[in-house]
Amino acid sequence: MILENIKDIISKINSGDLEKKHKVYLSVSLGWIIFIGYLTWWNGIKSLALDKSFKWDEWFWFGIVPAISPYLFYFIWKKKE
Repeated sequence: MILENIKDIISKINSGDLEKKHKVYLSVSLGWIIFIGYLTWWNGIKSLALDKSFKWDEWFWFGIVPAISPYLFYFIWKKKE
């Protein structure tokens, strides 16, 4: 049932048939992920340490998890139709 909902959402995204508020939510989430990725990259470049590599764990925990968690809570608490 949850996979059917996810498939429906993905098909709506692909077809461009989203409501305006959903477009705003997705844009904010993607913007957050990109912004945190940029900050993680910039902090790695400016670090005094010898390792200048991208910190994937920081990007995941501060970028991906906060951007996806509201959607998970929405699906958990959504009333059944």
